[in-house]
Amino acid sequence: MAKSKNIEEYEHTDSGIGGQYKTWFLDYASYVILERAVPAIEDGLKPVQRRILHAMKEMDDGRFNKVANIIGQSMQYHPHGDASIGDALVNMGQKDLLIETQGNWGDVRTGDEAAASRYIEARLSKFALEVAFNNKTTNWALSYDGRKNEPVTLPMKFPLLLAQGAEGIAVGLATKILPHNFCELIEASIKYLRGKKFEILPDFLTGGIMDASLYNEGKRGGKIRVRAIIEELDKKTLVIRSVPFGVTTTQLMESIVKSNDQGKIKIKKVTDHTAADVEIIIELAAGISPDITIDALYAFTDCEVSISPNACVIVQDKPQFLGVQELLKISADNTKELLRRELEIRLAELQEKWHYTSLEKIFFEEKIYKELEKKHETWDKVLEGIDKAFTPFKKQLRREITREDIVKLTEKPVRRIYKLDIDELNAQIKGLEADIKQVKFDLANLVDYAVAYYENLLKKFGKGRERRTEIKLFDTIQAKSVAIANTKLYVNYADGFIGTGLKKDELVAEVSDFDDIIAFTKGGIMKVVKVSDKVFIGKDIIHVAVFQKNDERTTYNMIYADGKTGISYAKRFNVTGVTRDKEYDLTKGSEKSKVHYFTSNPNGEAEVVKVVLSPNCSARIKEFDFYFEEQEIKGRGSIGNQVTKYPIKSVKFKEAGNSTLDAKKLWFDNKFGRLNTEEKGEYLGKFDAEDRILVIYNDGNYEITDQELTQRFDSDKILLMEKFDPEKIITAVYYDKEKVQFSVKRFKIETTTLHNKFFFIKEGEENYLEAVTTDPEPVLAVQSGRGSQVRKGKIRIDKVVEVMGWKALGAKLVDYSKSVEMEWERKERSADNQPELF
Repeated sequence: MAKSKNIEEYEHTDSGIGGQYKTWFLDYASYVILERAVPAIEDGLKPVQRRILHAMKEMDDGRFNKVANIIGQSMQYHPHGDASIGDALVNMGQKDLLIETQGNWGDVRTGDEAAASRYIEARLSKFALEVAFNNKTTNWALSYDGRKNEPVTLPMKFPLLLAQGAEGIAVGLATKILPHNFCELIEASIKYLRGKKFEILPDFLTGGIMDASLYNEGKRGGKIRVRAIIEELDKKTLVIRSVPFGVTTTQLMESIVKSNDQGKIKIKKVTDHTAADVEIIIELAAGISPDITIDALYAFTDCEVSISPNACVIVQDKPQFLGVQELLKISADNTKELLRRELEIRLAELQEKWHYTSLEKIFFEEKIYKELEKKHETWDKVLEGIDKAFTPFKKQLRREITREDIVKLTEKPVRRIYKLDIDELNAQIKGLEADIKQVKFDLANLVDYAVAYYENLLKKFGKGRERRTEIKLFDTIQAKSVAIANTKLYVNYADGFIGTGLKKDELVAEVSDFDDIIAFTKGGIMKVVKVSDKVFIGKDIIHVAVFQKNDERTTYNMIYADGKTGISYAKRFNVTGVTRDKEYDLTKGSEKSKVHYFTSNPNGEAEVVKVVLSPNCSARIKEFDFYFEEQEIKGRGSIGNQVTKYPIKSVKFKEAGNSTLDAKKLWFDNKFGRLNTEEKGEYLGKFDAEDRILVIYNDGNYEITDQELTQRFDSDKILLMEKFDPEKIITAVYYDKEKVQFSVKRFKIETTTLHNKFFFIKEGEENYLEAVTTDPEPVLAVQSGRGSQVRKGKIRIDKVVEVMGWKALGAKLVDYSKSVEMEWERKERSADNQPELF
């Protein structure tokens, strides 16, 4: 049916359907942004949160209210139903700041939901009543149905937005502001008001460890990494003590089980024992390293999560992206302005009270009230008479006398004429004048007043709100280095195939899905490939292994014959970096070149081989020894040095050789608690393959460990780490709680077991290791006392304490005192320059 001309014209006007479609989406998007998803900068609240708090203030009588009743009260202001109100109320209650809760409110750590609203109760916290409400400084607007007034924003005198955090998805934008520490926010506000620099970083109720080096003030593009706290209970058991922000224990356990099923980690069992504190027990499979498993948990599970903040707030009815430092500055300035307005209102009230009290005093003291006894024609004449009687005293007042003032005076009881009441009025006036003076002083020194306000908040409400999330730099965990070998790699040497699907062929090794494989062929071709089901390398494979990038110690020794000239060459080379799936020719590149001998040496070993020449050649000597140690290690592309120009029959291994490489240099990076070869941290020395490392902890344990770079150490607990020498004497000073003294012992390490901790001080609660050294002539500088009572001295420990067994208790050094300070003397000493004994 054809449309009429009038209908077609209507649809294309702005008031028609087409015009409405042009504005509807924009209206909807604006509504969601301003009224639902994004908090306002003034009070840090979304509309539903603000309406809940306002409703709770109306209901507040100091007692708990059923959440169902609070929801009903809030529905007078919020037009979106009880579900959204209930969810927002529970969310605020779980943050434990503005709302005091009673009953089962769920648990953000486990993901348990709150009980039904009819079973749980809430009331405003004392903190909320102090910082969020003041009818005199609140701007009001009509509610959605026009029946009631609701606050446009609450007069929030605290950076609530940064303390609680906020998250919301609107139309075309989203906001994610992370929670920050209560005490640190107050301290940062004080620093800002004082003109000092400050920094604020997130803090989560769930605790954990956080790397905020890329936080970028919470702006778009920033990122933080949050980890669960994982402890090694023993060599077979790990325990998770916290969950990352936004992750529940259920989600965490599911991610661990999933990684185990995928073969990325190997565990026997994971059990959730969470009650008052998070406790997830992980039992490891036999032979699995706990250090590598901890790294793997961070790399492959939700034990580490990355969070991208996106601080967006409503400023003057428009969304703006601001950094957290800017948000705190705006909050502090807003708080200062609210405090100024409160002081001005207070000043006006005091001045008004002073004016009326002064009027009342004059009214009775000067007997102006007797005008009421005179006969006047009308009431207005009475009021005029009283006003006229005040004329001599008007200069004492601070504003004009109004008709309302006089009417109010006439309503006062005549008993005020007693001298006792006059004296009371004089005392009130003096008190009011003192209060007015104080308020004017506070207005003139507004910054100091605001600082004192913040300090009072910190004193009243800061206890128990200390930082829960530890700030720490994270090392980058390479998934390849911690992935568990979860699949078997096979090789068909003759046909030139390798892969995990060649189950009928020869097993090479167990590998992980993240590994690269390096392979060499008889024709002198090298290739690096990813682990896959089946991949062709080349005919006659002679060596297959897992490839380690940037490995400068693994050295390949090779003898090959050039296919064009028949001359044989020997070369030694490393492979540190390659292009995956590319073929590299390790010979001169001639066709029919052939490898006679090939070995892979993990520590640069150089063996001796026996070279047997063809019996038909014209060489006089047909057998000789070849020493690889005489060859320099060069790049893989080098031709090598000539071995012989005659055809070779065979090359056979004759004798193992030593490494031609320098001992490996090791460093300890105490930022991350890691050993490394990249010169990061403290230099530990040069290590041969058989060398070990001694680690001594402040809890009185020592441990001998190897050079494995995947090990994790708790840097905060380490007092000594060095290359282990069993002949060195350990000198240790420890605190004995039972005898309230410092004891000293000297001993040699007698144990040889690796990766086991041995407790070598006296057992007892609160006993700890104070100082330790392996200096052969240890001198301990000791200071005790305070002020004029300071006593200093030095003790040459090896002169007063004999070497004993590692389990011995030792001898008394000095009595314990909080004023005792100790440190090892590090100066060079000659035989003639011995330290003075304490």
